[in-house]
Amino acid sequence: MTAHYTAVATADGRDGRAVSSDGRIDLAVAVPREMGGSGEGTNPEQLFAAGYAACFSSALTAVARASRQDVKDVAVTAEVGIGGDLENGFGLSVVLRVELPDELQGETGRELVGRAHQVCPYSNATRGNIPVELVIE
Repeated sequence: MTAHYTAVATADGRDGRAVSSDGRIDLAVAVPREMGGSGEGTNPEQLFAAGYAACFSSALTAVARASRQDVKDVAVTAEVGIGGDLENGFGLSVVLRVELPDELQGETGRELVGRAHQVCPYSNATRGNIPVELVIE
């Protein structure tokens, strides 16, 4: 694969900073309170959720446009869970909640969401690696 774009970011752990090479991202990273941390910053799961939601929404727009469907009122919410332990390893799970307008509820919407899941780079990267549940709302 030839990359059309390469993002570069550096982080110094779950309690530190994450900075992109262009400086657009420069933020505190912290372990969530639910995992015993301070919660005084964002965390990798939030960043992954934001990226996956944005990417999936873009993929959905592309496949809808190709089939002449209007998805301008669509919203995608990604819920990224983390679990496990040091002994057995940690893992992620994802629920993608896709809010479709009334006219795209039913088979047409399911088809568009399914096609988006086939072309989205995040979906392709996670397929077979972590559970991803698609929920149409």
